[in-house]
Amino acid sequence: MKKIISLAPGRTCLFGDHQDYLGLPVIACAINRNIQLIAEENESNTFVLNMVDINEIREININETFTELEPRDYFASALRVLRRHGCIPTVGYTITVSGDIPINSGTSSSSALLMAWIKFLITAFGVDDPVTPEFIAQIGYASEVLEHGEPGGMMDHFSIGVGNIVYINTQNPFSYKIIGTELKGLITGVSGIPKETIGLIGELKGNALIAIDCIKQEFPNFDLNTANIEDLDLYRNSLPDRLIPYFEAAIMNYDYTKKALKEFEKPVLNLRKIGELMNRHHEVLRDLLKITVPRIDAMIDAALRAGAYGAKIVGSGGGGSIVVIADPDKENLVIQAILEAGAAAAYPVCVDPGVRIVKNS
Repeated sequence: MKKIISLAPGRTCLFGDHQDYLGLPVIACAINRNIQLIAEENESNTFVLNMVDINEIREININETFTELEPRDYFASALRVLRRHGCIPTVGYTITVSGDIPINSGTSSSSALLMAWIKFLITAFGVDDPVTPEFIAQIGYASEVLEHGEPGGMMDHFSIGVGNIVYINTQNPFSYKIIGTELKGLITGVSGIPKETIGLIGELKGNALIAIDCIKQEFPNFDLNTANIEDLDLYRNSLPDRLIPYFEAAIMNYDYTKKALKEFEKPVLNLRKIGELMNRHHEVLRDLLKITVPRIDAMIDAALRAGAYGAKIVGSGGGGSIVVIADPDKENLVIQAILEAGAAAAYPVCVDPGVRIVKNS
């Protein structure tokens, strides 16, 4: 009987939270916390998914086409998308799903599960297309966002699918490039407060897009991708007061992401400079978009007091995790400070090479 082991890492966003759904760039990286699928061929026409960490079992007939999707059923949507690309299941598998990515933490446990599932299906049954990291990432984006009509972007799928530290240009035409394979002093802190994803992203995205439309009514040639932070005063008067923070956040976070890219492109990383930009990015997320909660703020303040260069909330907000850049010699002190500030967990992480098959026999 055939056995396939598929592994997909979590991810952390270094710069560009709440940017990719606006067509703005993101800097993210895969991190070495993962979801693993151990799939063993069985003698039925069924995928038996044993999700041991949440004590659930899901059974899917391999011939099911899913003409209708249940909300957030990514197992089903991935099967539906892959069928269009010639991936047709022919035998069943019994699959054990486990991992060490905290659930609902903002480090993409659900996207990692989806990407590991997609990588398994392609390995087991093939596709008509060349299998590249970009192809797998596009399948993940289609399965999670497009098929379900969700408001998110493609950061999760490309950071997990491509791996490493990746700069993702989400503007059409889309492009990406790997800008690093290592980042010392990287720490994840988990608040233990579940993040709020779809509703919060939908609200922030909606307000940002309304603000941009208001600007375009007065400045028809306005292009968010060419706007500069120096232009803020020019555009503020075109907006009602309630929309100004969303527009300012988009422009300011874009500026910090561009500056961070220049740092990552230098031969030697200046962790202190990257940390400073990360702090500015977090201030926008905290003060303008208001996506933090008191425990997240306390964790970040504690990390900085303990000597971290920079720290910010990760992902949609309302809870979840923080990412920290510290002097590697002070990692333990920073981790202890984050825990003492109320974190459910805190640990060092390394940059991961991305979704992959670790056994196929």
